[in-house]
Amino acid sequence: MVTIYHNNKCSKSRQTLELLREKGEELQVVEYLKDTPSAEELKVVLRKLGLKPEQVLRKGEQVYKEKFAGKSYSDEEWLQIMAANPILIERPIVVKGDKATLGRPPEKVLDIL
Repeated sequence: MVTIYHNNKCSKSRQTLELLREKGEELQVVEYLKDTPSAEELKVVLRKLGLKPEQVLRKGEQVYKEKFAGKSYSDEEWLQIMAANPILIERPIVVKGDKATLGRPPEKVLDIL
């Protein structure tokens, strides 16, 4: 089972989802803007990615610029911020078993299949 944290408005996310479908993967699609992962769920995904919360922040988003730019937060605080503001989570994130990757570029997900 492959899980993709997906935003249908994002072309890279759509391309990644299509690539996974072409590969015949059994998919769980999580539209994370509607079905937002908790801070604890994000922590598990980030551990699989091998990244810290700040490394998967979309710093170009307006909410980031208005509320969080230039401020320092702990990893736990960032997790809470991301759970409360899911638009800040980079996408797509693809998870298979104990591995995860960002689908940027979409072909990068092939490394974990």
